[in-house]
Amino acid sequence: MKIGRHSLSAVLLTLAFVAAALVLGSAGQAARATVPAPQAAQAPVQAQVLPGQAAAQARSADDTTPPTRPTGLRHCPVPLAPTYQPGYASICWYASSDGSGIAGYDLYRLDVEGFVKAATTTSTVGGFSGELNRMYTIYVVARDTAGNVSAPSELITVPAVTGMTPSPSPSPTAFPDNQPPSRPAGLSDGCLADFAGVSFCWQPSTDNIGVVAYDIYRETATAYLKVGTRQTAPFLHFTETGLETGKRYNYFVVARDVANNISLPSAILSALAREGMPSPSPSPTGSCTVTYRATTWNTGLNAEITIRNTGATAIDGWTLTLEYASPAPRLASGWSATWTQDGARISGTHQQWNKTIPAGTSTQVGFTATHGGTAAAPAKVALNGATCVTG
Repeated sequence: MKIGRHSLSAVLLTLAFVAAALVLGSAGQAARATVPAPQAAQAPVQAQVLPGQAAAQARSADDTTPPTRPTGLRHCPVPLAPTYQPGYASICWYASSDGSGIAGYDLYRLDVEGFVKAATTTSTVGGFSGELNRMYTIYVVARDTAGNVSAPSELITVPAVTGMTPSPSPSPTAFPDNQPPSRPAGLSDGCLADFAGVSFCWQPSTDNIGVVAYDIYRETATAYLKVGTRQTAPFLHFTETGLETGKRYNYFVVARDVANNISLPSAILSALAREGMPSPSPSPTGSCTVTYRATTWNTGLNAEITIRNTGATAIDGWTLTLEYASPAPRLASGWSATWTQDGARISGTHQQWNKTIPAGTSTQVGFTATHGGTAAAPAKVALNGATCVTG
């Protein structure tokens, strides 16, 4: 059989490919044979702690010193797009210092119920979204890597804006009342001279609709703590017990209106915790204790009364009666109760918000009155007809 030259070339080329495939196949088997089988269980890789990291961890564990308090708070509006509809309250401050390093800063915003955390940042610029053109009161604390928290910064109040671009005025129908009350002023220490603890008073704020309450805040080591609320009254004052006698405490007051607009904080008042007048400790004879404190001047009298439920169950609805010797003071006005007078008896009945006094708790009421030159304490005090211990 004759094989052409081209056919012979094709046959030889085919044999060459087959030989190459056989060689590669053998090499592949050999290669696979030399690859080690996966280990059934490998020893875990131990993380190496570098000497510098170990030192930093040790410093953090031993660090109990808080950072320095943030200072230099100022309004720093961030540039935002003109189409950004909500406002944005933004501030800047100077960095705190700390031995183990600053981990971050927390911004707290004053709301109706007190200060709430509004933002966290690692820089010295921070802010949060809010109602356009509304004023927000803010403070900042620093945190270090060991978890220590600095003292709170001074308070700052800034508006929520849209940044560097002028924003249109909001529609008057969208926010019918966004005008806050005026800033409380005239804070004065020691308004109740015989009170054991802190007592201070202030002048009423004004508002376009009406002020409904005042919230009182005390500075602590790491925050501003809401310690009380007073309803609007002719004589505005606040008292706090359980404090260290002879020590001064910093307070401020904000006013609230019916739309929950919050005023600028008052100036800080440094109030002294006083010892007060000693009083006997009577043995309990009922389920209530009433503390009666009165401030008198010329022919005027201001009485503050604390009703404490010393029983085991809640008091649901109450009427407090004060029996005076003749001549009795003449009732002028009161707060936190509905007050009436019948001869030498002055009575106060609960309002809806303080109708219930749980066991072990108390509520405060009070009134103003006139007198003819003498203002003795009531001879008898009763709650719902039952005589209370007085002190």
